This record gives sequence, C-alpha cells and structure tokens, in this order.
Amino acid sequence: MAGNREVESDRLAQLAGEASAEAAIRAAAAAPELEASLAVPTDLTAAAFFDVDNTMMMGASIFHFARGLAARKYFSSHDLAGFVWQQLKFRVGGREDPESVKASREQALSFVAGRSVAELVSLGEEIYDELMADRIWKGTQALAQMHLDAGQRVWLVTATPVELAQIIARRLGLTGALGTVSESEDGIYTGRLVGDLLHGKAKAQAVRSLAAKEGLDLRRCTAYSDSSNDVPMLSVVGTAVAVNPDSQLREISRRKNWEIRDFRTGRKAAKIGVPSVLGAGALAGAVAATLAYRRRVK
Repeated sequence: MAGNREVESDRLAQLAGEASAEAAIRAAAAAPELEASLAVPTDLTAAAFFDVDNTMMMGASIFHFARGLAARKYFSSHDLAGFVWQQLKFRVGGREDPESVKASREQALSFVAGRSVAELVSLGEEIYDELMADRIWKGTQALAQMHLDAGQRVWLVTATPVELAQIIARRLGLTGALGTVSESEDGIYTGRLVGDLLHGKAKAQAVRSLAAKEGLDLRRCTAYSDSSNDVPMLSVVGTAVAVNPDSQLREISRRKNWEIRDFRTGRKAAKIGVPSVLGAGALAGAVAATLAYRRRVK
C-alpha cells in the first residue's frame, strides 16, 4: 500500500510539473500578444513637427556644435567669437534674423569644408553628449513624447545641418529630422549647400512635401516653434503651438488663438497633461485605445 501511495504521489507531482510547464509555455506564447495589446496603434495620418533652436533646445544647436569643434582645435577662438555674437543676438533678442541665421550657417559650412562627413557625424555624437543633452527643454521633450505615446510620428524641422538634426532626433527617440543639407562629394563636405537653408517658408514647404510622401493629413498635425520666422510652418498644420515664443510670435499667437507654452520661467505658462496640442482626432484615438485596453484586462 505504501508503495502504491508513493507511485501515486510521484505521478501527481509529474502531472503538476507538466501542467506548470504547459502553463509557462502558454504564458510565454501569450507575452507578445499581451505586449501588442498594450501598445498604442500608430496614427498614420497625424504627426508633430518641432523646431530645434530655443524650442527643443536652449540656444542654437549649431553654436553648441561649433563650441565642441573649437574645443577640438578645428578652428580658433577668434572664429568662435563670430558664433558667440550670433548666439548673443539670438538669446537676447529672442528671435532669429534671417540674414544672421544665413550668415551663421554659411560660416559653419566654411569650417566643415574639406572635412569627412563620417568624422563630423561621429564628433556630433560626442558633442551632443557634452554640450547639448543637458540643454534640451524638458517641457518640450515631454510634448514630443506625448505625441509618440499617442501613436504619432514626430519630426524635427530645423535650419540646423541635417546630420546634427538627425543625431538630436535619434537621441530623443523621435521619428526623424529635416534639416539643411550640406553638399558632399565622395564623403567630403564641399562647403556648399544643397538647395536653400531650411528656414522660414522653406520649412513649410518641407513639411508639405513630407506630409504628401507619408500620407499625413496636415489638418490633424501639430507644429511647434519659438520664432515668428516659422509662422509659415505653423500655419500649414491644424494645431500650432508657440514654445518659448519671441515677442512677435507671442502677439501673432494671441491674435490667432494659438496655444503658448513657455518653459523659460518658473511660472509655467501651461501645465503638461493631455492637452489640446494632440488635436481632437488624436485625443479621441488615444482615449479609444485606453478604453480598449481596460476592457481587455477586466
């Protein structure tokens, strides 16, 4: 009898072990399905477009890049003084003068002429870590993440060289970047631009072109900028948001009833939450996804 009980006990233990193993296999198989159920579906018709300088980042990204190059003896401190002057006008004036922006970019192009594209991209990665990462506006980054969490794609749109813009976008986990394109031959910069500086009306055209390529409905898209020079870009989307705006953009925003977000002071011009910047359609989609998930887990 005792032997029979031992055999029965062993058999029960074996069955329990098999059941546990089977349950573990089922759980492992269900994990990808559960993970997929938690993900917000990508909204293929809505997107967000962010300017970089003083919108996503404090100050001018090209200036920070120039500082990093100067520290590596790519040019002299006298040359850097030109960047300093441009940066002071930008920071104190609070807006970008088209001619000074053009002069600054052309100056930067002259410094990279004859340099390897791969070399400067590698340096850009280093300089981002050293001089740019801590200058990202956390409030603006939270806005970008909000769009990503809603299943939207997010692009930077900037006059900054496209290679540098792509580094910033990649480090922030964004979809991609549109920027000024510098000509290169056999992997070496020539010191000339391909097309125009991505600034002002050129940004608006770039956003329209991207929307056509990606199948975006611009009425469901959102754009962010600090500068009145970006009014053309802000005007082509359904929702425009002024971030750390210059005085002229602030006035235009009030007149057009555009939302204003200012992260430069302690007063917090607007609180980060589930705001109108997502647009009515995107907000409805996010709510629907949340309700669907709740139904699944009940």
